[in-house]
Amino acid sequence: MARILFASSEAHPLIKTGGLADVSGSLPPVLQALGDDVRLVLPAYRTVLQRLPVLPIIAELMLPGITAPVRILETMLPQTRVPVWLVDSPAHFDRDGNPYLGPDGHDWPDNAARFTVFARAVVELAQNRAGLDWRPDVVHCNDWQTGLVPALLAQEKKRPGTMFTIHNMAYQGLFPRQTFDSLNLPEALWHWQAVEFHSQLNFLKGGLAFADWITTVSPTYAQEIRSADFAYGLEGVLNHRVERLRGILNGIDYSAWDPAHDPLIPHHYSATKLEGKKKNKAALQGQFALPVKPDTPLLGLVGRMVEQKGIDLVLAVLPELLQQPVQVAVVGTGAARFEQAFRDLANRYPDKVGAFIGYDEGYAHLLEAGADIFLMPSRFEPCGLNQLYSLRYGTVPVVRRTGGLADTVIHTDAATLADGSATGFVFDAANPSALLVAIDQALALYRRPEAWRQVMQAGMRRDFSWEQSARQYQELYRQLP
Repeated sequence: MARILFASSEAHPLIKTGGLADVSGSLPPVLQALGDDVRLVLPAYRTVLQRLPVLPIIAELMLPGITAPVRILETMLPQTRVPVWLVDSPAHFDRDGNPYLGPDGHDWPDNAARFTVFARAVVELAQNRAGLDWRPDVVHCNDWQTGLVPALLAQEKKRPGTMFTIHNMAYQGLFPRQTFDSLNLPEALWHWQAVEFHSQLNFLKGGLAFADWITTVSPTYAQEIRSADFAYGLEGVLNHRVERLRGILNGIDYSAWDPAHDPLIPHHYSATKLEGKKKNKAALQGQFALPVKPDTPLLGLVGRMVEQKGIDLVLAVLPELLQQPVQVAVVGTGAARFEQAFRDLANRYPDKVGAFIGYDEGYAHLLEAGADIFLMPSRFEPCGLNQLYSLRYGTVPVVRRTGGLADTVIHTDAATLADGSATGFVFDAANPSALLVAIDQALALYRRPEAWRQVMQAGMRRDFSWEQSARQYQELYRQLP
């Protein structure tokens, strides 16, 4: 049994902005079920505290650079037995907005200070200096917000092993040299082999340079980030540390994402009993004010409306695609120009396009359950979760061959149809014509009901639960000093 301190800036269902929260809310309970002693540590954001009862204060810490004590509050991850330690520094986390952005949609100007406080608190907990009589064997850090933890622990004479998981190389936590000076960090960290990056402070690089293991969330992405196209300037660090780099595919939580018992969809179904899928399609069409046409292929999209996700590619193909007998339903938020483009399409084609601009868990689940085809043409995708949800829900994914999409979706052609392995449609070039070809392939198969059902059911039977991935993490934990 390993003692694991799992450090993250978000975890579902307490606080969520993206896939990191799904991982941080799902992996620790599975590790615990497999026998490890896991504690999850998060910042005590206002929105987290508002949804919880008054919590006990289990420790107070005095940290460098701030005058007020930082309190450690304790709760449990909802619907689990995983303890959660909340780092309560009101000056840094008790504010409106999301974990990284203010109500105006811009980064908090003091993000570097906020997540330095968080990192220092994690170090004190890891070194058993909080009076809690618990010392982890492993500190498992996630993304740039925790990148200083391995760097700071490396300055300690005796410390736990460290793992740093990259969920997205595009977000690195970059700040000017003056910010480094203001944070009272050890001067030794300002070095090209530490957190200095072209005269800037790079939080992510701290994790890459100092963690005992570096992991990322799919095998293909672990290879991609060794190249300049995907590493955003850090390919040299990753290639230098390639012997300590591993790709472990994310899992999904089938207690929350399974059409056989999903409480957020009106009709349940499974790979052997598909009738509910058609009823959910009708419900989705009704929700989006689309004509209820059971035989018209319904294409769905859920996610951030940004170029990384290939939203511009979708918008480029829709004018031509909408000349065919299809419907499109979209749930998401992001760049204002993309949001407005979908609103305009919904107004122009009210019988064919429905758009919900925003994020709503119920809408997301209903779309996965009701759509026939799921569009995910990402330019890069470290792992991706929506294609995994789509496979489980029998919503055939159309994806680009990158990162976790390449690792999880098997392209449909004569050979994979014959051997029963086909689960979706995969294209290579990040351009509208390649996407349109893949969609047309999907629509052609949709007109062959028996073959379509075969592909649906093959995807629904794939197992992407967390247990297999958790065991791979455990194997690496056992190899830490």
